Amino acid sequence: MTRLILLRHGESAWNKKNVFTGWVDVPLSPNGIMDAIKAGEQLADINFDRVFTSVQIRAIETTMLVLAQNKSDKTPVVIHNEGKMKEWSIIYSYKMAKNVIPVYCDMHLNERYYGELQGKNKVETANQYGEKQVRQWRRSYDIPPPNGECLKDTAERTIPFFKEYILPPLKAGKNVLVSAHGNSLRSIVMFIEKLTKEQILDLEIPTAKPLVYNFDNGKLEKTDSV
Repeated sequence: MTRLILLRHGESAWNKKNVFTGWVDVPLSPNGIMDAIKAGEQLADINFDRVFTSVQIRAIETTMLVLAQNKSDKTPVVIHNEGKMKEWSIIYSYKMAKNVIPVYCDMHLNERYYGELQGKNKVETANQYGEKQVRQWRRSYDIPPPNGECLKDTAERTIPFFKEYILPPLKAGKNVLVSAHGNSLRSIVMFIEKLTKEQILDLEIPTAKPLVYNFDNGKLEKTDSV
């Protein structure tokens, strides 16, 4: 059975401080590091063939901590597609080249851009604008925060990426891990599970809790088993 694992990064330094983060590139908190390790232990028996992550450090840290717990002897290798890093990171051993897990980092999987909310405390923002307004900014499909992205905007970059780069290896029988963010993953889950704009309001993706889907006969089905 081919598996797709969607994983939100572990608790970040600004998750811990209850601050809107968006595209601000903050690392994991100490708790987030432990969260990622535990998620890796849960996923240790899955032999991953492809890994996709955002370019933000909290997702990349989570990815590597998860893969460090894996029972496969394959080595995760970040794939660079341009410049000197592409030219000089070629593996010249056929044996070692076949024994890697390619990790692709792409900004299309980045968190939703929170615009003028970035860096602001969530409770203080709710006090300023009202809880109802802030909930709409955070959870609705098509209401963006000031000068930021709504979930619809985020989906317009995540879904085409999902279709072009993530679905093909699944169709080829490859196990795939996607390590990303609350809202980039919400948009992908909305697409996979065909959720409505109303249903997406209540969807919360917790940190470092794997969402597991079986891919069979061209369909993705959520499962509780890892």
